[in-house]
Amino acid sequence: MNPKLSVVLITYNHEPYLREALDGILMQETDFPYEIVVGEDCSTDHTRDILREYDREHPGLFRLIFREKNLGRPTLNVYETAMACRGEYLAFLEGDDYWTDPKKLQKQVDFLETHPEYMGTTASLVIVDENGNPASHPEKEALYAWSGDYTFEDYQNAGPWPGQTASNVCRNFFHNNRLDYTILYRAHDFIDDGVIFLFILLQGRIYRFDEVMTAHRVETGTGENSWNKRKRKRDYMAEECALKCTLMEWCEENVGLTESAFPRADKEFKTALSVFLKRPSLRTARMFFPSLRYWLHLKFGKPKRRPEASDEVDTAV
Repeated sequence: MNPKLSVVLITYNHEPYLREALDGILMQETDFPYEIVVGEDCSTDHTRDILREYDREHPGLFRLIFREKNLGRPTLNVYETAMACRGEYLAFLEGDDYWTDPKKLQKQVDFLETHPEYMGTTASLVIVDENGNPASHPEKEALYAWSGDYTFEDYQNAGPWPGQTASNVCRNFFHNNRLDYTILYRAHDFIDDGVIFLFILLQGRIYRFDEVMTAHRVETGTGENSWNKRKRKRDYMAEECALKCTLMEWCEENVGLTESAFPRADKEFKTALSVFLKRPSLRTARMFFPSLRYWLHLKFGKPKRRPEASDEVDTAV
């Protein structure tokens, strides 16, 4: 019998934090079976040893996917791990975050079971530092500040997101063949949460619980052992401009663009132009010129359009 829910656990060099993540999963009180599918991206620390230990202690609960070599793209690890999941629902977690509410999964699955018009759920969170102490991070706090219903139109407005990855429980859409989900790893090597929310919102609404159910860890150290520490060196404004252009092009190809997409495209193009003019380089040029090409296509070509999203959304997966 397949599990009702699959936990998508992504980990790379998370030895200092992994036990807390695993214990947060194992404390879940549910009336349904679940599995823990782990994408372990060839860590160089003792992450694998910890996973083997927990697997021995909980036979049949874990499905460990040990990469033979580092994939080089965390988003590819997310995609391949999610594709291996058998559950009707998915819960996402990275190995340095953890869950704080023992009824998290039950609450979110119960909501989706009784509200078929919704595709996903999220919840409030606390932000902690490397040692698990409460931390202040105004930018992230503003990004995840939401309550109640969240729609595709909210996503297009480029405001707050409905939640953070560790709070996301959604219907398992990866095998429904509605969209080309490989864009998850083709669009960017690091950024996956916004893309996954896009997949969900193109097929239904998200409900955000106000209850705190997760802890999101913000690392501030200078080491190079984790993906989170490596990505802080990146030019994220330039990369996000390129990502948004890629996702808009993907939306046009897969479902068509709503009218509200066009003013947003103007805004993103102006941002891309500003970044390129302020920091001209090969990297920003690689971001800017595809944005320019696509903006010209929207202005003077014949972009594929679609009707504004209907309230009647088929969420069958």
